[in-house]
Amino acid sequence: MAAGRSTERTGDRGAPGEAIAAGLDALSRWAGVLAWRDVPAPVRRRVARGFADDLAAIVAARREPELGALTARLARASGPPEATLFDASGRRLDRYSAALANGSAADWCELDGGYRKALCHAGLYCLPAVLAEGEAAGSTLEAMLRALLVGYETVARVARTFERADLALHPHGSLAAIGATAAVTALRGHPPDTAAAAISTAATLVSPGPFNHAVEGALVRNVWPGVGAAAGIRAVDFAEIGITGLATSLHDVQTVALGAAAHPDRLTRGLGAAWAVDDAYQKIHACCQYGHAAVEATLALLDSRPHTDPARDLRSVRVETHWRARKLDNVHPETTLAAKFSLQHILATTALHGHAGAPAFHADTLSNPAIAALRDKVTIAPFEPELGPPNDRPARVTWEIEDGSLVACECSSARGGPDRPFTEAEIRSKIRGILIEPYPGLSGAVMEIMDLAPGVLARPWRETVAAAAGPPADRESARRSEGAHG
Repeated sequence: MAAGRSTERTGDRGAPGEAIAAGLDALSRWAGVLAWRDVPAPVRRRVARGFADDLAAIVAARREPELGALTARLARASGPPEATLFDASGRRLDRYSAALANGSAADWCELDGGYRKALCHAGLYCLPAVLAEGEAAGSTLEAMLRALLVGYETVARVARTFERADLALHPHGSLAAIGATAAVTALRGHPPDTAAAAISTAATLVSPGPFNHAVEGALVRNVWPGVGAAAGIRAVDFAEIGITGLATSLHDVQTVALGAAAHPDRLTRGLGAAWAVDDAYQKIHACCQYGHAAVEATLALLDSRPHTDPARDLRSVRVETHWRARKLDNVHPETTLAAKFSLQHILATTALHGHAGAPAFHADTLSNPAIAALRDKVTIAPFEPELGPPNDRPARVTWEIEDGSLVACECSSARGGPDRPFTEAEIRSKIRGILIEPYPGLSGAVMEIMDLAPGVLARPWRETVAAAAGPPADRESARRSEGAHG
């Protein structure tokens, strides 16, 4: 295998590259004839849930200062106002700038959903582009949900196809443009050959972002999905005028340039029968999902020791966990992003706050002396024996109390995934809690989206946004228009 990989990296594409090109062509043909009405009802509901959940994740970041500075800078150079910024400002920018801004917001709070079978946040890579393109083009919400499904299925299959044995590369940079492009080609209704050409083009516009940038807290990591969203829309523009990559570009970039092992059959295996969105997970804890089992074990310890004060009574904290979580090793995080990817901070702030929601990772927690002192008491070790899916991301947390006694709890698989899903009520509560204060009207509309209400699905998305999330004058005008039409 080593010899084969070495040959591919020197540029000999051979059969794998051709097989990937053929698989992408087949995937694009499938997407081209997929009708929303033919999608199984449970899959449609999961797509609508993902739409609502990731939209809420965008809104949750509206007060982040760096993000505010980014959107202000984008607004200065924006073209015609086509698409809404979901930051409660009422501003609209051109579709590329809006996709960049909303895409950057979507992962800022670590509340967006992910995909369990590969390193991939498929919804995050598609939704910002779908929101911007759909509003700018006057698309119905049904068309946007179909496009989101196509993009999700495409990028999740790409993530499964190109396998890496380590965490050297962060998926946000290497996949976002691909998902955005697949979704936008579906939304624009392009034929399969144009779609495949656009996705091949997008494959060359990815960012090879290192995973360690998240652990070290480099905020550029947060903008990778936004850059990918804007690049994804541009890739479709390029393909429309004949500026494209090669049929083998996906393989050339992911395997030849970035060193992934290719499994071409995964692009089409079970297509139309096994849906990637069925393996989605949602998040309530506002940190890297690799640390969620440790959060749940810590919460169980708090429940079992109601009279223990972690700041006063803990001599040490030991976490045994899976290999991916052990990469989250940063005792002294310097940014909020680093805090969300620091196992030491995750354990300390969860113990002291009693939860791992967004306030537990606010900027002021970085310098909190009690949290800092508890971070210093955390040691990280392997969880043994290693477990297989879905229990391949476990954690066992042991507290050593000041009197020398030990108490431990473990979690084999954190909630939110297909094996231990959150209830519909829990997800709706999360979404309402984020939207109700900045966007009370949008909160109601999003609940209708999750219900797949025919009226809201048939309406152009721009009308829903104008009524629920636009400037006050636009909201009133949209409400009057709705009233006039009954």
